[in-house]
Amino acid sequence: MLFKTLEFNNNIGQKVKITDIPVLMPGDTDHFMLSVRLGMFINFIYENKDGKSVYSFKRYLMSVLKWPVYEKIFKEEWRNNA
Repeated sequence: MLFKTLEFNNNIGQKVKITDIPVLMPGDTDHFMLSVRLGMFINFIYENKDGKSVYSFKRYLMSVLKWPVYEKIFKEEWRNNA
């Protein structure tokens, strides 16, 4: 599975980096759900002033999604993990 990284400046000018964004094809059933979740996550980070500069989207998904949905998205990663 491929992952993207996104960098931007928040509303106070601090550089913020979001890592571990999964890349899904537009025809995938979870593509729309992940794009909406990513938009919500970016809005949360943009308004948040806690001082962190690196966030993990994968960790965020682990906390907000039900486990079967999370496992379906990252199934390839778990299959080869011994």
